[in-house]
Amino acid sequence: MTVSETIAATGAEVLRPHAEDAFADELKALAAADDRPRPERWRLSPWAVATYLLGGVLSDGTVITPKYVGPRRLVEVAVTTLATDRALLLLGVPGTAKTWVSEHLAAAVSGDSTLLVQGTAGTPEEAVRYGWNYAQLLAHGPSRDALVPSPLMRAMSEGMTARIEELTRIPADVQDSLITILSEKTLPLPELGQEVQAVRGFNVIATANDRDRGVNELSSALRRRFNTVVLPLPATPEAEVDIVSRRVDQVGRSLDLPPAPGGLAEIRRVVTVFRELRDGITTDGRTKLKSPSGTLSTAEAISVVTNGLALAAHFGDGVLRPGDVAAGILGAVVRDPAADRVVWQEYLETVVRERDGWKDFYRACREVSV
Repeated sequence: MTVSETIAATGAEVLRPHAEDAFADELKALAAADDRPRPERWRLSPWAVATYLLGGVLSDGTVITPKYVGPRRLVEVAVTTLATDRALLLLGVPGTAKTWVSEHLAAAVSGDSTLLVQGTAGTPEEAVRYGWNYAQLLAHGPSRDALVPSPLMRAMSEGMTARIEELTRIPADVQDSLITILSEKTLPLPELGQEVQAVRGFNVIATANDRDRGVNELSSALRRRFNTVVLPLPATPEAEVDIVSRRVDQVGRSLDLPPAPGGLAEIRRVVTVFRELRDGITTDGRTKLKSPSGTLSTAEAISVVTNGLALAAHFGDGVLRPGDVAAGILGAVVRDPAADRVVWQEYLETVVRERDGWKDFYRACREVSV
């Protein structure tokens, strides 16, 4: 059911539409303007998919908003991989937009980003292969009617793009059940003496990071089945401010939060704090810093600013101020109450306290740090 159908059926707007619904107008405009060759069962050509992710202006004047701000070549390599028989692995530290990119790639290629396997420590093999309707199984024995297809099995049958989130969180034995699917493009059904063969258009996008605890390394056999694209952290402060501003605006509109004066100034401040602590050095290169245990990702910066907007709208005067983001920054930085608090206090006293124009921010952070 599409978002429009859901709204009509429930009378309410969903909180977070899927990419293919939220950007349906852009995808439609791209499809109409796209006269380049398309791989079989692709909704758009590789050029149009890259344009959808990176943004641009079409010949009819339609503006395609950027979904990803980063090196163009990385996006081109990712899109090209999906046009081959190789699966795509998006690798990077937490908060580098791996999930966001995978969703939008699937939406642009297949028009459906919902064929998703969420990786966890408890993901069973059935989530990757198939399961059974046990009422049907007990009543009639093994049959195709009793079989419950996984998202990957559906993608294979329909020539679609399947997504696997947090691949390295899936147990190693379950990970390895992907090898036959990715190499032979077939899924055996031994209970039925049958198999499902992938039709043209099928591919897989997986995401993974190696920074979190509970990671299961990929076997060399499985890793060889993927082309790996590493998504970096934003290269410059300006790029990160742009990303945070765009996403905060999108999230704020979905939550009906009014635009807050002073928003850009506080976004720049949050990004500066995160980058300096993440890099272990101040922006001017003069002071070395200790880094906290957390990742301080762009995604966390977006969350801090969005929460600050909500505080300003509901409990303030509508102007985004340092006090609205201070508590969120503290929560993002201090993950280990002992070690990280020392890092944060040292940063406040040696950097923030002495920085011109940051006195109000220093006082706000001191108040929540007590």
